[in-house]
Amino acid sequence: MSPTPSFSPLYQQIKALILQSLQAGEWKPGEPIPSEIELAARFRVSQGTVRKAIDELAAENIVVRRQGKGTFVATHAEQHVQYRFLKLVPDSGDLDSDGPAERTIVDCKRLRAAADVARALSLRTGDAVLQVRRVLAYHGVPTILEDLWLPGTPFKGLTAERLTGWRGPMYSLFETEFGVRMVRAEEKIRAVLPDTAQAALLQVTNATPLLSVERVAHTYHDTPMELRRGLYRTDTHHYRNELG
Repeated sequence: MSPTPSFSPLYQQIKALILQSLQAGEWKPGEPIPSEIELAARFRVSQGTVRKAIDELAAENIVVRRQGKGTFVATHAEQHVQYRFLKLVPDSGDLDSDGPAERTIVDCKRLRAAADVARALSLRTGDAVLQVRRVLAYHGVPTILEDLWLPGTPFKGLTAERLTGWRGPMYSLFETEFGVRMVRAEEKIRAVLPDTAQAALLQVTNATPLLSVERVAHTYHDTPMELRRGLYRTDTHHYRNELG
């Protein structure tokens, strides 16, 4: 018996076409996209079909609806989006009490991808990647140690100097300077003990339990664009996630 072909609903096809335009840079982060009426005419479908596609894109934080103004491409420069991927919050629960993190770039170098990094980024072992190590401190206390791996080609020209000089969120730099917008991430969490170098950077002992968070962030069409491994001190902070 031959398998039955699967057809995606029309609004899903329109959603995919809008994503293609976003990926191609037709509408940049922060810019408005055409109205539902214009998109309906462009794709020769009903306005209701377009609305359903945009509803899903808005639910996924890919676009943002603004009452009376239209629909805009979401950007990591916006306050509510900045904290989407930052899950470590002070025990007080008040994000503003921390103030901006003091960021120190420890290392930024180009190298060939090890097998595990290549697998996470859908690259071949030995492909060029950029590795970044940085420390985030709050009130002078090193709290987060992050190692990032980025595919070499899309991030050509990214240097420690550019990272150090950028004042906004790192994902805002990626989308503004390199045209790469992170729209989805998946994480794995476990408790670990630091090695000697990690303990020194976080100013803790080797016996201090840390939260290890491994994240793979994706751009449009589920293309992986970043592998990030973070070690978090939780003596004054906790990891918070909102479900549902």
